[in-house]
Amino acid sequence: MSFLVRLVVNAVALWLTTLIVSGVDVLPYPPGDTTATVLTFLLVALIFGLVNGIIGTLIRIVAFPLYLVTFGLIAFIVNGVLLLIVAGISDALGFGLQVDGFWWGVLGALVLGILSWIIGVALRPLTAPRRRKD
Repeated sequence: MSFLVRLVVNAVALWLTTLIVSGVDVLPYPPGDTTATVLTFLLVALIFGLVNGIIGTLIRIVAFPLYLVTFGLIAFIVNGVLLLIVAGISDALGFGLQVDGFWWGVLGALVLGILSWIIGVALRPLTAPRRRKD
């Protein structure tokens, strides 16, 4: 259940990011269909989760000294690169995320991270495990 909630949270955050950041957009397949648009956002959120979980973890391990030297500011660059990787993967599939350039990717990743955090905090009471009263 937690996986599906995180997937929807990331999809909604991605949708809001496309509304806020003009250099980040999602191209649904086929265009104009609401169901296809929703499924495209969910699929791009799934791809982003996989890329962030696999490639992002490897990059963070390798770049750990840079994280220390830059006091974590390199994370903005790493997250922008991960967003560009997701854009490349989805472009190869013929639909999905489009980023206009590197700095749009960095800004988009920053906004996406903030929105995901805000939505996650707002939903935390709904997704927290229920405690039984004995």
